[in-house]
Amino acid sequence: MLPDTVDATVGAPLPTDAQAHVETCLRCQAELARYRRLLRALQLLRTRYLEPAPGLLAQTLASLEEAGEQRAVRSIVTGRRLAYAGAIGGAAVAAGAAATAVIVARSRRRGMQLAG
Repeated sequence: MLPDTVDATVGAPLPTDAQAHVETCLRCQAELARYRRLLRALQLLRTRYLEPAPGLLAQTLASLEEAGEQRAVRSIVTGRRLAYAGAIGGAAVAAGAAATAVIVARSRRRGMQLAG
């Protein structure tokens, strides 16, 4: 309820029992004061304009470019690892399929020999 009493857009007054409590409770009074200071600081930010330091844009862009390059290198390394794992997995699947085909072919031959 305390933030609502400070915010002018909501403007909800405290009920009388809560108002009586705040008047006697130092903790609630401090909390109410913090909300008021926070609201004043936020309102001040709306009207203030800070000029960025010279070279800040260039520094920011250089940092972003460096971070992008590092991420690209990491993704290449990770991509290679995934490619190796995929190749190994593909080879294992192919070997398993070949072994299955050989076993099936042998069992069919034996079945034909017995029937003939």
